[in-house]
Amino acid sequence: MKTILFDLDGTLIDSTDAILESFGVAYETFGRQAPEDEQIKKLIGHPLDLMFTMLGIDALEANDYVAAYKEHYRLISRKKTTLLPLALEAIKHASKIATLGIVTTKTARYSEELLEHLGVMHHFKVLIGRESVTHPKPHPEPIQKALLALNADPAHTWMIGDTPMDLICAKEAGVHSIGVLCGYSSKYDLEKHTTFIVHDALDAVKMVASHS
Repeated sequence: MKTILFDLDGTLIDSTDAILESFGVAYETFGRQAPEDEQIKKLIGHPLDLMFTMLGIDALEANDYVAAYKEHYRLISRKKTTLLPLALEAIKHASKIATLGIVTTKTARYSEELLEHLGVMHHFKVLIGRESVTHPKPHPEPIQKALLALNADPAHTWMIGDTPMDLICAKEAGVHSIGVLCGYSSKYDLEKHTTFIVHDALDAVKMVASHS
């Protein structure tokens, strides 16, 4: 049996507005000017504390910013998050050919709530989030945990994601990877880390289905 692991942001869901708004609130909370949207979007996929430090916040203050972000994000995420075009079709198709899991740097609890709200959580047998691991992507631990939980064979497991971190994580964990262009990274950035790059999650699932 095949296993397909999906990233969330930029792969299955679009929560860009919720993310940007929550960053704005976090900066406002501490009386600072938020960075430009494009600067933030380039870093989506990294853990939040790392995103804040990469955007110039002192590492000692980063957790306070994360707390302010999460407090707001929790309030607006359902209203401001949608499934990406063809993501529902991708999930339904994938569930017929494989066991499914989610591997994300988002908080697992919020991710589960979001996927329940979007009506798709029941398709996934495992959800590995930021608090599920010591080392987030690109470290292999998130995928290794998912493999262990699903008793899955790495040789028959595929990771589908939109950032180099997803693909590096897959390579380090010894599973196949497919990069998708419907998210936050360019083809140029993705092709350094995988042989397979397609437009969206549905194309990726079709590719997995065609592999024996």
